[in-house]
Amino acid sequence: MILCTLHKKSGFKLQSANIILLVKKSMITRRKFLKKAAIGMASLAIFPVKKWLPLAQFPQAERLGRVNVGMVEVKTRPDPDSATVAKVYEDSVVPWLREVVGRQPYRRNQRWVETPDGYIWAPYLQPVENLPNGPVKTLPETSLGAGMWAEVSIPYIDLILDNPPARSPWLQEDTNPRLYYSQVFWIDGTRQDGDGQVWYRVNERYGYGDILWAKAEAFRPITNDEIAPIHPEAENKRVVVNIAYQTLSCFEGNNEVYYALISSGFRYNIDGNRTETWETPLGIRPIWRKLISAHMSGGTTGGGYDLAGVSWTSLFEGNGVALHGTFWHNNFGEEMSHGCVNLAPLDAKWIFRWVNPIVAYDPGDITIGMPGGTQVEVVEA
Repeated sequence: MILCTLHKKSGFKLQSANIILLVKKSMITRRKFLKKAAIGMASLAIFPVKKWLPLAQFPQAERLGRVNVGMVEVKTRPDPDSATVAKVYEDSVVPWLREVVGRQPYRRNQRWVETPDGYIWAPYLQPVENLPNGPVKTLPETSLGAGMWAEVSIPYIDLILDNPPARSPWLQEDTNPRLYYSQVFWIDGTRQDGDGQVWYRVNERYGYGDILWAKAEAFRPITNDEIAPIHPEAENKRVVVNIAYQTLSCFEGNNEVYYALISSGFRYNIDGNRTETWETPLGIRPIWRKLISAHMSGGTTGGGYDLAGVSWTSLFEGNGVALHGTFWHNNFGEEMSHGCVNLAPLDAKWIFRWVNPIVAYDPGDITIGMPGGTQVEVVEA
């Protein structure tokens, strides 16, 4: 079982955790090529280069989709054998007109997204919105000092590193780092530039200690009410994860109160043989830790992953298998992980609020002993 770790700012290893990542092919994408050809801005002072980082201009549409792989083809019909009308590259943002059922041979997921130019297979598009926010100029006081939890509310936002050289692997590999829609971070500082624009200092409670700055309008403050427990009085709560059908159900007694598609760990290797290396472990286990946001990393050199701002994390297995939000793929209904249970961010958030133990906004993290919190039962039937 591949392990990963949650890191404190000091790098102190707190808890091994299986986590997942849709590993992109080892190819230089158009975006990566352009980024490597650009001047690295991490070593420059924040405000002299602010004009180099305008807020990206996104299409005007209520629903948008961000390309989450290196390149995708836009088709005339929701069918891979139809004509290609265009190619779009990683982090391109397109209007999301509607979702339709089409054809994708040998895959369980048959969903396609209609765009103004044609159809894109839905797993290749992260559902996003473009909802800029007014800045919070004075942060509230908490037990952690002045700060607040905030969620990225636009398709992506470029960052400036304030402590070169980068410590986190994901920052070391990216000369122009970005955060993506639905990632959650702790904001613990504000600054105003010469044009009156407010920037947030983006931090992690469990990370490598990198300090990042980004324009405030990209972040939506999370309120206390948003993480208030759901049905706290309900008894006999349990979560059932079915890895055969790639579904999750929340029960109060015998009543199913929530249902979602998931992506669990891979059960079979590339040769089609059953393997326990990445599969989500079967059995019943209690939730023992919950975090509003976690930094997760693992794997091996050349095949590892490093993920910041993983939202709504509920750990239920000793090696760190968790239910959590996912921003790097949209292929729910198929196995995609190295052990964890991937959920769409809104599903992960609902479940996070519903399961026990209850987490307070301040500090946004709780660990409990046995017998633990809500039981998570992983079945294969």
